[in-house]
Amino acid sequence: MSFLSSLFGTKSSSDQIKKLSPVDFKQAIKSMDKTKQLVDVRTPSEFKSGHIKGAVNIDFFNTSKFMDALQKYDKEKAIYLYCRSGSRSNNAARKLENIGFKEIYDLQGGFMNWR
Repeated sequence: MSFLSSLFGTKSSSDQIKKLSPVDFKQAIKSMDKTKQLVDVRTPSEFKSGHIKGAVNIDFFNTSKFMDALQKYDKEKAIYLYCRSGSRSNNAARKLENIGFKEIYDLQGGFMNWR
């Protein structure tokens, strides 16, 4: 893996990572219980300006805190990610895949596409 692809992720498809349309994403998280793993990877100020109900904010740009926080999540359970437009959550999904998460869902088009 090149230095740049390790920083920014790669575009290759993955069995662990699935992009969901806003409709499918809403349906998936609607039926989740209290153990749901819904993560907003935007900055805290973006999160405060509006977010999906039940999401936990873990800032992707704060790399060490991001990775530390995600170590506390269950790698065997589905995790749902989103950001502003889909780019950061795509990169976050690749990082999660690399540390062993099995089922990763990424909101296509991000929060901008959600409303």
